[in-house]
Amino acid sequence: MISLPPRAPSAVSDFSDILGADGPLAERIPGFAARAPQQEMAHWVGNALADLSTLVVEAGTGTGKTYAYLVPVLLSGRHVIISTGTRTLQDQLFHRDLPAVAAALGRPVKVAVLKGRANYLCLHRLKLASQNLALDLSRDGRGSLERVRQWSVSTRSGELSEVPSLADQDPVWPLVTSTRENCLGSECAEYARCHVIAARREAQAADIVIVNHHLLFADLALKEEGFGDLLPGTDALVIDEAHQIPDIAGQFFGLTVGSRSIVQLSRDALGELNAGAVSSAELTTLLKGLEASIGAISRILGKPTRLDWVNVDDGAIERLTDLAVDLGNVARLLEARGGGAGVSNSARRAGEIGLQLDRFLKLDAASGLRWIDVHTRGFALIFTPFEVADRMKELVESGSTAWIFTSATLAVGDDFQHFTRRLGLEQSRNVQIASPFDFERQARLYLPELPGDPNDPEHPARVVETAWPLIEAAGGRAFLLFTSHRALAEAARLLRAHPDRQGYPLLVQGEAPREVLLRRFRELGNAVLLGTSSFWEGVDVKGNALCIVVIDKLPFASPDDPVLKARIEGIRRRGGNPFVEHQLPQAALALKQGAGRLIRDSADFGVIAICDPRMTSKSYGRLLLATLPPMPIVRTAEEATQFLRDRLAQSAL
Repeated sequence: MISLPPRAPSAVSDFSDILGADGPLAERIPGFAARAPQQEMAHWVGNALADLSTLVVEAGTGTGKTYAYLVPVLLSGRHVIISTGTRTLQDQLFHRDLPAVAAALGRPVKVAVLKGRANYLCLHRLKLASQNLALDLSRDGRGSLERVRQWSVSTRSGELSEVPSLADQDPVWPLVTSTRENCLGSECAEYARCHVIAARREAQAADIVIVNHHLLFADLALKEEGFGDLLPGTDALVIDEAHQIPDIAGQFFGLTVGSRSIVQLSRDALGELNAGAVSSAELTTLLKGLEASIGAISRILGKPTRLDWVNVDDGAIERLTDLAVDLGNVARLLEARGGGAGVSNSARRAGEIGLQLDRFLKLDAASGLRWIDVHTRGFALIFTPFEVADRMKELVESGSTAWIFTSATLAVGDDFQHFTRRLGLEQSRNVQIASPFDFERQARLYLPELPGDPNDPEHPARVVETAWPLIEAAGGRAFLLFTSHRALAEAARLLRAHPDRQGYPLLVQGEAPREVLLRRFRELGNAVLLGTSSFWEGVDVKGNALCIVVIDKLPFASPDDPVLKARIEGIRRRGGNPFVEHQLPQAALALKQGAGRLIRDSADFGVIAICDPRMTSKSYGRLLLATLPPMPIVRTAEEATQFLRDRLAQSAL
């Protein structure tokens, strides 16, 4: 928690007093620049906080939306939850942005950052893992466990991110953290020293609590990692990167039964029995059988994919049905055996997972879609509701709380309906704040005249052929964004084989972690980076290292995707048009996100190339163009390359 010293607050009649060129932020924060759009957004956020209303505000790139909501939040004196898209953004707010703005305003404030249970060390589970010699850990895994044990003696926060060299994917994480299912609560011997409880108490005592979207919705839906008590006493929620919310809400308001939870139950129960010196051959066989069943089902399901329930093999369904029965038997035997709080907790978990699995298997198709997400380490059974609008509307209208949703991509053109309809925000005030950047001067939109269908196998070759003159003109400095991994792999192969590629380092998604690729891209200054969906948003490269963004085709979601199928079916059932109401707006917003990677600063410049003839051949191309920033359109490679050469020459002066 951060506690900042008090200073006399300025008298404010208008947010331009604070966010202006002569205000305290300009005086005390290095590099701060006054922006009229930022002041306008702060005005609307201030109004929503004052009357506890619902605000949806799209803030164009460069608005400075973080400061635009932090200033009115701090001046309001209200208890506020700020929800962000990632843990990285949480840390940025907590360690950098909030302290800087609060200090500039002279406002005493208590701030707490709260993350999901999986981020905090569980001392009870650490003890179990250390005692369980049967754990299937590699030599490196045992080294990680020992590092966690040594660190546990001195940590105050219990956040595992503090442990040196502990990777996010290290198999030790689930062994030393808790879930809502396996937490022993007040019966735990380590309850007084529980890091999750300590974090929750700090959050309850804070003026501002920073969470991420998954934790917020876990809490709202009372799911496994939520604490169930974030909202009571909260005056306002500010939801940044709000374009992610409809899909996240769909995840948490549905039902998920993951194979990992069953495997972890099996291992935890065996560990608890071992720790309590409880011996039962029947239980041991049943518990080991749970994990064996998961392995057998995974083999039937096959390679990683998303499977609609109607396409699932009958053998897998039969084994899942048997698994639900086995879980019930495990629950009864564990309860009868006894052996302490840990064993009782395992019994409860087995019963709950068994009931969830049985419920999933018996769900009908009236309100949602069943599907399986098959991945390399197991699978998840998922029920996605057709609509979440009614549930969200109930939450938003359930108390006297301001809800403020903000992102750079919420409106299609100037229409917010796609976002507000999905969340049931019928009474929201919708505001669009234009970017302060001069796109007419800084950028060109290149729409090449390409033959063929963008879904042809030959299309990646056409994309590379289109991109190459731009890459040569700019000296690398390019993002090539793809809508599929297959197209990315083919483009990477073609670029590696290109006779003139030497001199332009090639960085390909999947060959190194995302942040490593981005760091190398910034450092090299002449690289070409190929990425798929994870590079379409949340990537910020300022300066001349990035001058080109090439998009291979319009980002329409795959029609075979189960989540899309659920959404389409929900729209059809209420008599709507799925393409107009969902598929086209989603593609428009994704395109807006991808194009938004180019201009991140007033000094940036470059070319956005969209290699999809539907931008000009289809009537809906006009809507897509209206969603993008207002840039001059060029149709030839000569125009695009000349713009790049001219701007690079100017920047070198």
